[in-house]
Amino acid sequence: MIINKLSLINFKSHSEVSFDFSPQINCFVGNNGVGKTNILDALHYLSVGKSFLGNSDLNNILSQKLEDGSQKTMDFFVIDSEIQNEEKEDLIKILMPKESKKVIKKNDKTYDRLADHIGYLPSVMISPYDSNLISDSGESRRKFLDAMISQTDSVYLFDLIQYQKTIQQRNALLKNFAKNRYFDKDSLEIYDDPISNFGTRIFEKRKEFVENLNPIVQHYYDIISGGKEKVSVVYESHLSENTFQELLSSSIDKDRVLTYTSKGIHKDDLIFEMNGNSIKKIGSQGQQKSFLVSLKLAQINRIKELTGKSPILLLDDIFDKLDDTRVSQLIELVNKENFGQIFITDTHKERTENVVKRIHEESRIFEIS
Repeated sequence: MIINKLSLINFKSHSEVSFDFSPQINCFVGNNGVGKTNILDALHYLSVGKSFLGNSDLNNILSQKLEDGSQKTMDFFVIDSEIQNEEKEDLIKILMPKESKKVIKKNDKTYDRLADHIGYLPSVMISPYDSNLISDSGESRRKFLDAMISQTDSVYLFDLIQYQKTIQQRNALLKNFAKNRYFDKDSLEIYDDPISNFGTRIFEKRKEFVENLNPIVQHYYDIISGGKEKVSVVYESHLSENTFQELLSSSIDKDRVLTYTSKGIHKDDLIFEMNGNSIKKIGSQGQQKSFLVSLKLAQINRIKELTGKSPILLLDDIFDKLDDTRVSQLIELVNKENFGQIFITDTHKERTENVVKRIHEESRIFEIS
């Protein structure tokens, strides 16, 4: 999958801009605050239909300051692209009107569900925010795992959406019981079967995915760090020791008090380990950076292996995370394994040019101001 062209209208800080890309390496250079990361975010939108920064769609519509000092938000944003999909070219368009819902079109045909677009153009992002995967709560790691698997398995994404809906319905009923001071066990148990069925399938797929990911993470960690450490991703889940039906049954009294479902795959976590200990506790900054990059390279590997598609690689401020030599090594590694098209942001044009020259691949550098 190759993005040939991209044009943006009223997207974040860009009123109107367009690019013709190299099929290999594309670099956006310029000072901080000129909108380089926003371009990567537009590419991320093309992949999964939303911002990687967690902003709501409406907040990504350009807002301009008027002469009187007030802010005027534009009526919409548009992300337009031409994507080389093997022998044919697809047109992907994302339209977000201020007063309506988001529309994603492929060759002028609107998707019935936004989820149907996931997996068409797989992507992997490496950014300064990756360190949050180590420092944040389990929710960010669950989202990361779900995003990885969803790009390779549409059934998994469907099950996940249905599971989340059913958990919300069960929680709403628990809150209703507490509010009205009554309890009907039979009504609550209506949700047990769907939660158990969707949840168990999700658990099995998460478990298998992490098992297959581990040796690949170690492989890339060895290459990048040259270290002797053993690194691993450990999948933690309530379902490792109990069936879902047992979990729901044993926690019913606790759930009534809390007014939400306290056990299930929505509480799963990933533990990142080095030599059997938490990398958060014992890993140096350099070791943590190397681990996170290895994790993302393993993600690319799995996506390519499972879908046959080479994901686009988005490298945001990568020089802030790794020195020039490591960046060169990373890009060479990606190219050697034919991982796909690369997009890089940097504040120093000369530094980017030097790294790209070392690799001897076709590249384009776009100066953003």
